[in-house]
Amino acid sequence: MISRREALALPAAWAATGGFCLSAAAAEENPTRAFVGQQKSSDSRLRPPKTLNDYFPFVVPESKEAWDVRRQQLRTQLLVANGLWPLPEKTPLQATIHGRIERDGYTIEKVYFASLPGHYVCGNLYRPAQRQGASSAPAKHPGILFAHGHWKDGRFHDAGEKAAQASVAAQGEPDLDRGRFFMQALPATLARLGFVVFHYDMVGYADSTAISHREGFRDAAAELRLQSQMGLQTWNSIRALDFLSSLPDVDPKKLGMTGASGGGTQTFILAAIDDRLSCAFPAVMVSTGMQGGCICENCSYLRVNTGNVEIAALFAPKPLAFSCANDWTKDFLRKGFPELRQLYRLYDAEKHVAAREWLQYGHQYNVHAREFMYTWMQQHLLGKEEKVTEPAFQPVPPKQLSVFDAQHPRPKDELDAKALRAVMTKASDEQMARYWPQDAKSLREFRRIVEPALRVMVQYDTLPRPDELAEWGAAERQQQKLPGGLIASAGELGHCSKTGESVPYCLLAKAEGRPKGEVVWVHPLGKISLLMNNKIHPLVQRLLDADFRVRAIDPLGIGEHVGDKPWTVDATYAGYTFGYNLPLLAQRVRDVLLVVRAHTEAKIPLLLVGWEEFGPLAILAKALDGGVITKTAADVHGFDFAKIDTTDDPMMLPGAVKYGGLGAFLALCVPDEVLVYNHHGTGIERISQAAYRAAGVAHKLMLNPEKLDAAQVIEWLVK
Repeated sequence: MISRREALALPAAWAATGGFCLSAAAAEENPTRAFVGQQKSSDSRLRPPKTLNDYFPFVVPESKEAWDVRRQQLRTQLLVANGLWPLPEKTPLQATIHGRIERDGYTIEKVYFASLPGHYVCGNLYRPAQRQGASSAPAKHPGILFAHGHWKDGRFHDAGEKAAQASVAAQGEPDLDRGRFFMQALPATLARLGFVVFHYDMVGYADSTAISHREGFRDAAAELRLQSQMGLQTWNSIRALDFLSSLPDVDPKKLGMTGASGGGTQTFILAAIDDRLSCAFPAVMVSTGMQGGCICENCSYLRVNTGNVEIAALFAPKPLAFSCANDWTKDFLRKGFPELRQLYRLYDAEKHVAAREWLQYGHQYNVHAREFMYTWMQQHLLGKEEKVTEPAFQPVPPKQLSVFDAQHPRPKDELDAKALRAVMTKASDEQMARYWPQDAKSLREFRRIVEPALRVMVQYDTLPRPDELAEWGAAERQQQKLPGGLIASAGELGHCSKTGESVPYCLLAKAEGRPKGEVVWVHPLGKISLLMNNKIHPLVQRLLDADFRVRAIDPLGIGEHVGDKPWTVDATYAGYTFGYNLPLLAQRVRDVLLVVRAHTEAKIPLLLVGWEEFGPLAILAKALDGGVITKTAADVHGFDFAKIDTTDDPMMLPGAVKYGGLGAFLALCVPDEVLVYNHHGTGIERISQAAYRAAGVAHKLMLNPEKLDAAQVIEWLVK
């Protein structure tokens, strides 16, 4: 007996296991073979996986209407990836503001609040100084979030005298104060210009040290619930905007954000998902090249079939500007920015997007970039057109910016990563329980949440249309005649120009007559499982005798669908892999859905059967088939997503546990007929039965917790 991991990743050399076998001679005449000689699958997924350092071009849609569709799809993807679909409940911030420091033209205050129970966001609040004689009622100012990025000590950053002298000598900074403390110079200048600025910590920086940066969210359990440090930081940004917009002296209709490097990532991500921002300036980050090198800038699904330029484009047509330096952004004005201008042109808003480069400087947010940003924010949030020159300022010793002191000690309920994740899990489970299907209305709400999430997990919206699919293979293997009046067709099905995906298949059918339907056969051994002892397997023959044709596939990594070198999941952090490439399970679901998409004969029913370890794969495919598959049989094989304990497990599907596991995806199969068996102890029946009852079709869900004989499954399919 082979293990589940071995069965799910069988190499092509395995022609047989567990009763399905071919002799060496018969293998050469094997009717299930899609390729001959040295031919191999052309599937693009057999190449090395995409990484954060690859090329990420942005292709502009032909119309604003097409972009509106893509925009909604991508925005949902970002929310799912960050673990924010649906948005968590916003608990009270309980903000503490204290320790005002007076400066020339502005003030600095110390702030901390709870973005989640037990998790505190810390920062400094810069405000314009109140003019003498002004009324007691506070004036309304535009508000700006400032995310600091990966500079040492974050908002406490002190570049040091030597680095400051080098910056001044290179004319990147005008004086030593700004050379050392540009992190303070930026919000101080904005406050003097009339903005209220909240400069807040990334996780693990400055005062926000309860959770170490890059730690606490790298295991399988975190992936299965889409809990990531990037998601936590994105949520902190949302709550920081909640805090800023709630201040009595801030105009909630005039909100902007800026940040450089990792802070630039936080900026364009928040701009993409939160409509409250009116103006954004991500510095030295957005490009078609390197997408973000830190764990806090990556999470599963985030950049699958997209990249930073397209993500930034979600802000269109609102004012969006960029600065570039001699780093990965050095080619942005020639690659990426022209496409953004083209998109803004669709909105007749080309003046609302801008970019400038200073290639004589390395990766930094120097005075030239800052002055470009001040001018941009002033123009679009204050209505002033003049160029801003940054004034000199008197920095505050970094220790004096700390929000905690004897009168304001660290909160006693502050949580580490493990404890915070427990809080997040409990809140998420309670939230998802509110969508549990009880009647037709709640079933619609359940589907509204879970189905888009699953579509993101398999990138359903990027599948080619039926008219875009093609079949190809060795011509001499098409329509091969077999004994008993049967024919076999073998080849490859896919779409080379759109996604580059393809899947090897074998179709068995009677040579004469019209079939009653087609059965899609999904087995851990692939299409070779159609045979037994050099002949058609008896179970397959039963389907053929009942006038069904049978199409088996080699899902990715099985049979003829393997590459020269299988790729692995990044051992440091799975988000570095799954943030750019779909998990193996999702890829295999896409293989099944390619076959479903190719089923154009509407008068012939399409049936699906998933055997042994591939039963869950069939359930996931059926959940997204759009009602094309009329009957589905699936062996759960005792599988439970919650039992996965390594990120490289072939059945890993980030987010699966968050949305209710296999039972929730089975619930999406409503209202069609499904036979599910061998699920004892998985709990799959609870939510799926509730969904079928809510739809009034409880009789269409056949559940058997024990293992069924394969012949019984076939008889259920053909009856």
